[in-house]
Amino acid sequence: MHKLIKLMEAKYMKKDIGAFNIGDTLDVQLKIVEEGKSRIQTFEGILIGRQGSGLNETITVRKISYGEGVELVLPLHSPSIDSIRLAKKGDVRRAKLYYLKKKIGKATRVEEKIEHAESGAPASPETPTAPAGEASK
Repeated sequence: MHKLIKLMEAKYMKKDIGAFNIGDTLDVQLKIVEEGKSRIQTFEGILIGRQGSGLNETITVRKISYGEGVELVLPLHSPSIDSIRLAKKGDVRRAKLYYLKKKIGKATRVEEKIEHAESGAPASPETPTAPAGEASK
């Protein structure tokens, strides 16, 4: 029975979801239906929580709009989500960022993660190196 449920769920799961973690700034494209017409609306915010697994996985995205905190809890595999784009990588040390709800202003910012080049890469040409025999004056 368990395998049958997994097969049914696999039909509805999205395959084009990128890799993103807690603290990342996401650009979520939502399909909005109004009076029979469909349009796409963007919701950009920080990913503060991720719960569940499989078809039941949800994400919590938070942004500040006109001084008020706005949160959306979205099923990750929902048909109302058109796409999810990673805007910035965040550098955090926690699994849930619920503490951001109590912060105001600049304190709500999350540091951006900077990816470093591989260790075997040559030094950049902008950083001149002095020859070994000469000392800087």
